[in-house]
Amino acid sequence: MSRAFVFPGQGAQAIGMGRDLADAYPAARAVFDEVDSALRENLSALIWSGEADDLMLTRNAQPALMATSIAALRALEFEGITVAGHAAVVAGHSLGEYTALVAAGSITLADAARLLRIRGEAMQSAVPVGVGAMAALLGLDFEAAQSVAREAAEGQVCQAANDNDPGQVVVSGHREAVERALVIARDKGAKRAMLLPVSAPFHCDLMEPAARVMAEALDDVDIADPSVPLIANVTAQPVQDATSIRSLLVDQITGSVRWCESVGRMVEMGVTEVWEIGAGKALSGMIRRIDKGVATRAIGTASDVADATASV
Repeated sequence: MSRAFVFPGQGAQAIGMGRDLADAYPAARAVFDEVDSALRENLSALIWSGEADDLMLTRNAQPALMATSIAALRALEFEGITVAGHAAVVAGHSLGEYTALVAAGSITLADAARLLRIRGEAMQSAVPVGVGAMAALLGLDFEAAQSVAREAAEGQVCQAANDNDPGQVVVSGHREAVERALVIARDKGAKRAMLLPVSAPFHCDLMEPAARVMAEALDDVDIADPSVPLIANVTAQPVQDATSIRSLLVDQITGSVRWCESVGRMVEMGVTEVWEIGAGKALSGMIRRIDKGVATRAIGTASDVADATASV
């Protein structure tokens, strides 16, 4: 059996995530302590007992989700399950790509926390509030959604941002263009088309100011070749070269998250089981809709770690 470890993106956050891992595993608690130290604030207090609206803020959600995923991974490592020994490949959805690189030893935990704080703030400030929007189109494939976005643009930005699974594509861009896309998508047979409660239009050309910020931030960080290949969001291809990874992380800010293709690439590489490590189970659901032949397991609590350990 060939296994992939994957890591969730924004939207999976929830107050209390990772707390039982920190209580059960000193190595997991050390992750939260290191992230707090790197950011020079008590992010773990917000994660475990703060207000949901504060955790939802992009600047907080991104490092918080990464910390929770790595805490779960450290718990698995304590039980003898490692990336190098038990995963053929890693991947992450949007910010989860940074988590995947921490897991594979390419970026340090502290650097990832700082990068994700910068990334969250840069993405939030790239577009004035209310100018942009994102919408989910259900029942259309990626090609159809791209056609909808092109038709809706009318000189503005409207792009297919997330190819999540065969029936769910997210478009992003100027609010007026995205609202036009909702109408066009319904006319083209979408089962549902709805605006998403997000604070900015991620993964489209409007994020170019954030891409420039991240290019500078990444230049100041050491990146090593990962211990196993990473399936990159923007290419859906395996990469294990630090120089390429640095460039792809910049491209990812404005580029599409090609998740459906990424899972397909894993299957082509022989992956038969995927472990989603961190908060929530959204990626597991997407993966099952992409390929029912792939077994999935979500690992976000201490009991999940115990079950996973027993399965190996």
